[in-house]
Amino acid sequence: MTNLFQPRLLNEVFGDPGLFVRLRWERRALLLDLGDLAAQPPADLLKVTDIFVSHTHVDHFIGFDHLLRIVLSRDQTIRLFGPPGLISNVGGKLSGYIWNLVEGYTLAFDVYEVSSDKITAARFSCGARFERIDLPPPSPFTGVLIDDPLFRVEAVHLDHKIPCLAFALAEVQRINIDPEWLKRLGLSTGPWLTEFKRLVRAGAPDDTIVRAPCGDETGEAFQELLLGDLRDKIVTITSGQRLVYVTDTLYSDENRQKIVALAHDADILFCEAMYLEQDRDYATERHHLTARQAGLLAREANVKELVVFHFSQRYQERPEALYHEAAEAFGGPVRSR
Repeated sequence: MTNLFQPRLLNEVFGDPGLFVRLRWERRALLLDLGDLAAQPPADLLKVTDIFVSHTHVDHFIGFDHLLRIVLSRDQTIRLFGPPGLISNVGGKLSGYIWNLVEGYTLAFDVYEVSSDKITAARFSCGARFERIDLPPPSPFTGVLIDDPLFRVEAVHLDHKIPCLAFALAEVQRINIDPEWLKRLGLSTGPWLTEFKRLVRAGAPDDTIVRAPCGDETGEAFQELLLGDLRDKIVTITSGQRLVYVTDTLYSDENRQKIVALAHDADILFCEAMYLEQDRDYATERHHLTARQAGLLAREANVKELVVFHFSQRYQERPEALYHEAAEAFGGPVRSR
């Protein structure tokens, strides 16, 4: 089965946290957290359309400047979502530079600040020298940040002594095309299938006409078919992929319940494992998880795969201890990428 999401951690487990998610078949990507981006290919960063910031501690936000330098001359609007304070944090970053030679630049950042009950938005446009422009009145926060035709992004607030967001990326129902039935019907593959899937996903009427190319040598012949008839023959609909990203949080009962609900039955849980259980008191003091706690969360949430990251530097000489502890609590193997 081909997945929409193609995730990879930005850095190794002792580096700054962050997740890059390319969207298959789309010329776009998502970023979860903005740690050190220096090692990231510019071509990847230029695909980013949406960024989800858990919180703005330096190891989760220092990469904003690098991203800004890469995308500055682009004609695009990048959306950022994060906890209370994000708008002023982005404004502070942008106000640290002089913007007197940016006439004609059209880059903009739309920043969405997510509190427990509402989302407040502001725009920073390069053409306006990145002066803050408040967008229309706040909207209610329902737990969903983006409801895209292809995927949904959800968030919950966790306690890290400050509000810290955890995120879930949920692919919409997956529409799979049976290639054997395409052959039987004498139809070719191609871009028309993208529009066909869009119609199916949108619940278009069964009598909608679909113009499908035939598999002749010229590539110029088409058949006109009814959407409902074609859907019933060539389409199988399955549940989409679900990825969850959790970092920098206290292992409290309230946080545990929120994480387990967000990650329930997820395909992959990317979870911090900052400390060993033997250092649990220090983890609690710093509002971080131990590797064992990460494994317990994954097990309780019944996730299919656990990826641990964001290790404390104190374990540089024995990272395998963190993997072992997380795997033992999870009841299965864990990985780091």
